[in-house]
Amino acid sequence: MTLADLHDVIQTAMGWTNTHLHEFEIDGVSYGEPDADTDADWDSPEMADESKVQLSRVAHEGDRIRYTYDFGDGWEHDVLVEKVVSPQPGGQYPSCVAGRRSCPPEDVGGPWGYEVFLAGVRDPNHDEQAHWTEWIGGRFEPDEFDLAAVNDALKEHT
Repeated sequence: MTLADLHDVIQTAMGWTNTHLHEFEIDGVSYGEPDADTDADWDSPEMADESKVQLSRVAHEGDRIRYTYDFGDGWEHDVLVEKVVSPQPGGQYPSCVAGRRSCPPEDVGGPWGYEVFLAGVRDPNHDEQAHWTEWIGGRFEPDEFDLAAVNDALKEHT
């Protein structure tokens, strides 16, 4: 799996749509997507091409990877490589083994906007409750997590 593949897996697991820029930072090195708007060869010393980097070469058991998505909203994730195991025959990879809570909706305004959103959808007497419920398209249960749905969505990455 490349870092570009890992980005796709994170997007799928989060339920996001890959409509914003992102970056990985591992041991002080930044990795991301090449800039399609430039004509030069893309070997910037500031950011390496994530599609050319195997995850197994830059991260090992116990390592943390910083993943930033949507620089305007500022979603920062610390991805911990908890354990490296050999694939099992008949297993689905990638797969999600556990989770807690619903992922924040895309474009909610980052961690700060998400707090405002949660206050609005949780309190039926909140002034913005109708607005947020309409914006999200109905019911939003922040404390729910559907492991089967995440793994169904991840099947496209096998």
